[in-house]
Amino acid sequence: MKNIEKYVELTAELINLPLHSEHLPGVVGNMEKIAAIAQLVTEFSLPPEIEPAPKFDLEKWE
Repeated sequence: MKNIEKYVELTAELINLPLHSEHLPGVVGNMEKIAAIAQLVTEFSLPPEIEPAPKFDLEKWE
C-alpha cells in the first residue's frame, strides 16, 4: 500500500467514522504495522503437497 494515510482518511469517510486529526498518526502507524504483518502472511509460499482447508458451510450446521 503506497499511501496509507490517504487510505485511512478515505476509509474513515466511506464508513462514516469520525477521525480527529490528532488520532490520524496513530491510526496510520497501526495500519503500517498491520500491512507489514499481512505482507509476511501473503508472501509465505506453501509447498504443493499442502491441501486447502475444507470450506465451512453454516447451513449444514443449522
